Parts: sequence; C-alpha cells; structure tokens
Amino acid sequence: MLEKHSESEVHVDKVEQGPASSIAFGLERIGLIAVRAPIVSCVVLLVLIVGAVFGIHRIKIDDSLSQLFRSNTPEFRQYEAVTKKFPAEEFDVLVVVEGKTLLARNNLEKLRDFVTDMQLVEGTRGLVSLFSARQAPAPGKLPAALFPPELPEGEAYDKFIEGVKANEIIRGKLLSEDGTLALIVLSLDPEVVASNKLTKTVADIRALIKEDLSDTGLNVQLSGVPVMQLEIRNAVERDGLTYNILGILAGCVIAIIFFRKISFMVAAAFPPMIAILLALGALGWANFNLNMFLNVMTPLIMVISFSDSMQLTFAARDRLIAGQDKFTAFKNAVLVVGPACVLTHGTAGISFIALQFSDSDLIRKFGEAGLAATIIALVAVLSLVPVFGVLLVRNEKVFATKFQSADAGVQALRNFCYWIAVRMVGRPGLFSLIAVVFVAGLGVIYANLEPRYRLADQVPDKRQAVAASDRLDAKLTGANPVNVLIQFPKGESLYSPETLQTIADVHATVEKAAGVGNVWSVETLRRWLADKAGSADVATLKEYVSVIPEHLVRRFIDAEQDAVVVAGRVPDKDSSQLLPIVDKLDTELDAVRKKHPGYEVAVTGLAAIAARNSAGMIEKLNRGLTVEFALVAIFIGLAFRSWVVMFACILPGIFPVVMSGTVLWAMDEGLQFASVVALTVSFGLGLSATIHFLNRLRLESKPGVGSALAVERATVLVGPALILTTLVLACGLVVTVFSDLPSLRLFGWLSAFSMVMALVADLFILRPTAMWLINLHAKLQGTDNPAI
Repeated sequence: MLEKHSESEVHVDKVEQGPASSIAFGLERIGLIAVRAPIVSCVVLLVLIVGAVFGIHRIKIDDSLSQLFRSNTPEFRQYEAVTKKFPAEEFDVLVVVEGKTLLARNNLEKLRDFVTDMQLVEGTRGLVSLFSARQAPAPGKLPAALFPPELPEGEAYDKFIEGVKANEIIRGKLLSEDGTLALIVLSLDPEVVASNKLTKTVADIRALIKEDLSDTGLNVQLSGVPVMQLEIRNAVERDGLTYNILGILAGCVIAIIFFRKISFMVAAAFPPMIAILLALGALGWANFNLNMFLNVMTPLIMVISFSDSMQLTFAARDRLIAGQDKFTAFKNAVLVVGPACVLTHGTAGISFIALQFSDSDLIRKFGEAGLAATIIALVAVLSLVPVFGVLLVRNEKVFATKFQSADAGVQALRNFCYWIAVRMVGRPGLFSLIAVVFVAGLGVIYANLEPRYRLADQVPDKRQAVAASDRLDAKLTGANPVNVLIQFPKGESLYSPETLQTIADVHATVEKAAGVGNVWSVETLRRWLADKAGSADVATLKEYVSVIPEHLVRRFIDAEQDAVVVAGRVPDKDSSQLLPIVDKLDTELDAVRKKHPGYEVAVTGLAAIAARNSAGMIEKLNRGLTVEFALVAIFIGLAFRSWVVMFACILPGIFPVVMSGTVLWAMDEGLQFASVVALTVSFGLGLSATIHFLNRLRLESKPGVGSALAVERATVLVGPALILTTLVLACGLVVTVFSDLPSLRLFGWLSAFSMVMALVADLFILRPTAMWLINLHAKLQGTDNPAI
C-alpha cells in the first residue's frame, strides 16, 4: 500500500498540463491574461474595487412581505390593485396589549392615555382601538363615545365593563372575549413606511409604551406589516455583516492552518473575498435589491469561488514543491485545474438558470443575481490566484526544500484519501450496486416531501412581531387578513339596495366560513345601527359614514365608492392548512355571485395569495430540480466528451439532494421555498468535487495505467483540497444559523449539510461508480487500456 501511495505522490511532480482538448474549450486561459502583467492587473483590480464599493452603497433592501409571490399572474395583479384601493393593511402597526388586569380601572385609564399619545406620533394617519367605539346615535345627533371622559367607579364600573365586553363593534375584533387582550391599530403614512423614518416612528411608539404602560403589569408587543418590514430590514443588514465577517474568517483560518504560509493563504482566500466585493458591487450598479434570498449571496459567492481557488492553489503548491518556478507552477495550475474550474462554475450557472422557471419574481431575480455572481467569481478566481501567487511567493527553492520533508497536514489528508480510494476500488461493482439501492431508497422518501409555507417564516422569529401575531391568532382568530373584494357594476352606487344586499350576503358568508374570524365591513356598521339605533335606512348609514374618520372609511370603501372590501382574519398556519379554508370560502361565495350577477366577488389578501400559490410554486421548483439533474449530467458529459462521465456524475449529484430531503422528512420540515432553492443551488455547487475528481481522473487515465491506480492517484491529488474546501464552504454557509430569519437559517444549514453530503458522495459513491463504468467501457470497446 505504501509503495502504491509513493507512486501517486511522485506522479504529481511529473504532470505539467492537461491534454490538448480542454473540457472548457480553452476558457481557462482567461486566467493567463492577467498574470502576464501582474502589476497592471492589480491597478485595474483596484479601480474595479473602488467602483464596486460605490455599487454596494446603491443596494437597497426589499422588505416587502409579498415579494416572494410577486409575479405577473392575475391573482397577484388583483392583490396589488386591492392594496392600492384599500392600503390600510400595508401601513398598519398592530399594538397588542395583554394582561389579566387589562380592564382594571387604573390600567384602562393609562391605556386610554397611551392611545391618545400615540395619535401624536410623527407619521401617524389615524388610530382604531376599543376607545373608538361609539354609543348608538340618538335621532339627529352625533353618536357619543362609548367610554365617557370620567370612568365610573365601584359597581357602576363593573356594569360598564360588562357593556364594553358585550359591544358588537369591538367584541372579538378589538377586544378578546375574555377581556384580557386588546388590539390597537395604528395607521401610518405610506411615505413613512417606505423610508428610513419608519425606524424612528416605531422607536417613538416603543418609547410611549415604556413611558405610559411600564407600571401596569401589561404585556405590550408590536406587529403588523410595517413592524415586520422593519424587523426584516434590520435582520438583512445585520446578517450581511455577520456573513461577510464569519465567512471570510473561516476561509482564512483553514487556509493558513494547512498552507502555513501567508502568501498561499492570500492566494487561496483573497480571490473569493474580492469576488464577493465585485459581485455585490455589480449587483448594486444593476439596481438589484437586497432581500431574503439575495442576502445569502455573500456565502454563496464564497462557496462558488473558494473551491476553485483552493484547487488552483493546491495544484500550484504541488508544482512548486516539485521544483518548478512560480510562473510555470501557476501557469500549469491554470492549464490543468482551470478547465474543471470553468466547468464547476458552468454547473452552478445552470442551477441559477433553472430558477428562471419559477413564477416568483423574487426567485427569478435571485437566479439572475446568482448567474452574474458566478461569472464574476470565475473570472476573479482564474485571474487573481495566479496574479497573487506570482507577486507574493518568494524563494521557491527554499519553499520546495522545506515542504518536501515537512508537509504533515496535507500528507495526513492524502493518506486518508488514499485509504478510502483503495477500499472503494476493491469491489467497484458491489459498491456501485449498494449506492444505486441506497440513493433509490432516499429518493422514495424525498418524493413524499410535502410543500410547506408560513408567512412567519419570512419574518425574524426572535423579535416581537411573530410573538404578537401568535397572540392575535390565539385570542382574536388571527393576524393575517383575508379580504373579499366586491366591485360594483356600472350604474350601481354604494348605497343602492342591490349593493348593500350584496355586501350583506358576502359578509354573512365570510362570517360563517370555518377558520375565518374578526370580520369587518360596511355591513358591520349597518347591523349595529339597526340593532342599537333601530334604524337601518340608507340616510342614517350615510350620515354615520360621513362622521367616521377618513382613514377608517378607506379600510372598507374605496375613494371612488365603486368597490368595497369585507375583511376577515385567519391564523398564520401552514399554506396546506389555509388553502382548504380559502378554497371553501371561494366556493361558498359562488351562491352570492349567482344571486347578484354583475358584481365581481373575489377572495384576495396576502394569506390567500400565499395559500393558493405557494404549493404550486414549490412543486414547480422541485420539478425544475429534477430536470436540472438531467441537464447538468448531459452538460458535463458533453464537456468531457464521454458517456462514462455523464453517467458517473448522476448518483453523486443526486445523493446530497435526496439525503438532505430525507433529513427534512425526518424533522417534519416539508419542502419550503428556502429548502428547495437551497437544494437547487447546492446540487450545482456540490458537483464541484465531482468535476475536479473526474478532470484529474481524465489526466491520470493513460495507456498502461489501470483504472484502479488511476482512481487512487486522482483521489490522492484532488482529495485534500476537496476536503478542505468542503470545510470552508460548510462554515461559510452555516453562519446563516445566526440569522433571525427562519428561511435563511434553513437555507444555510441545509446548504452546508448538502455540501458535506456531496463530499461523502464524491468519496464513497463516485470512486467505485466511475471505476465500474470505466471498466465496462473498456470491455465494450474490447481494449485493455481503460480510460474515460
């Protein structure tokens, strides 16, 4: 065994360059352009970095909760139209006040003072709370407030509170049935929500909470779209800094540990860092917005570029140890390893192109950004590794002498790789059969994964917004709006008998719908007037609507008075649980549509859009991943001009995906947007190890060299770099576990796990499968010289 190992080590010294036919069609020679004039190249690089810094400052954050479903579909266009006509929900801060002593007299007075103070917060348009409720109007008089200026005391107060809890306007809507939770809806100016002023406005609200309610014993939390957007914005900014620092540190630490020279650490780790800077700068100049997916672009660029920079540095290092000068060593490294680098970036590019088939604008933009970053990373790595190597490496002869006798870290990895290779090539047919059966079994489990989506997964779950929404789910039937839009036919007005009856029928249908609660509309007011004032005539309704604040009217009646909304709320459940509720409601509304022809009745709202579209979008992405398997295999096979390579890369490419899917199944996570995008991208990136091994195996497969020896040599030569890069890539991705965003945490750890599984597949599946296919090819060709 040791003799065979020595042969492999000696062979690395003799290999100078690859065969004449490059698997990258000569594109790897891009890396030789910059090294011809390294000083000039560094000056050009400095200019590009300055431009990239300015580009990064142009990047804005897209914190919209609807961004994932933004598309050109009729449903989403209708949703956008509704939010423009009835913009309240997009700009509502929900203040959730909870406590057993909520309705105690002292606490209620302080709560009223707090509500009054909130109306003075800069950027506030209006406010709705239990104190907004009115008494039944006397004929010809404006309705008086439900809460008098001076609250009663003693038994009179207890009786008053019973009346408050029974009030039809606020019961179950602004006040829970048990009187322990109150909802205050604060409507903000749209300009404030869309700008940096939102930070100050929310901070002012929190300051008022502390000032007015700190001694009440009540628990106060903020939720609503503006608060969620602010928390997303803060998380994205914070995560970007975390990813950059931790990902870069991981790469530098691992590189310096194994290379033990600053120059090689710089050559291996700095090109990926610069690729990150250049790619983000380019995205900024191209007007890309930072969002829940683009936020992970930093570790992804590190993943794409670090693997190849490590392979190039390892190859050049081996040649320096063999006695070559630095120019020749780095040139040969580009010629030998460069083609595989081009191909790995090509497969990553295919993964990002596959995302273009998504219905989501967000995911398509992520695919476009990833493809651009892949191209930039390829050029940066191929160009900068040899440039830094030529400029920084000194005293090649001294270096070669030193590391020929002292290279313990890398030698240990080579010994480990050789140990695995010898065992894998011992019985390639058996191991290949086991791999087929194992991957097929995992594939069956993966096929049973169900699509999952919750709105809360987009929002930081370690902050207030999600916790407050959970309380609304528990006490007021839900925090997520489901709206029914009613558009009138031409000639019908808001107060026509047919229109009012249509609104009443829709309102009644929504109220009876299972899973929907907290229903509001013009009908709510109409019923209350009929019950309390004894008058349901149109004149009274008009009069009352005219005295209601404008911001409150616009929640249900659009400015042109040709459409209204019946608003309900549902809990933040998984889309698979919400979809039956939405579909059943839509079906039950058919009776209203039939009864009132000409009136357009449509179920909309973010929860409805998510319930309807998420499962289909996830399934489409998953089908795209299946197609990607075939496309990438064909692409690699054509590049190598070998059917052996095409079939050899299938099993190790699929294994990380189905293994990760099995873990998701075991954790009952299902298939979410973040997970299917992570698997799609990880499949392309995980093939990096496969491509580098197959490229090395192609160079080792020569006449007179048996397939077993070729596999062993290729494993020893590329294995250490593959192991090190997997460690760095996993570290670069797993830093996302520090994110407050559940979707990014899922994306990060699943991508990191997929990378590790890709290494496992490369070591334990690719080796025996490739050898078995090579031997099969030799038998079919009737030759004694097996080769790719």
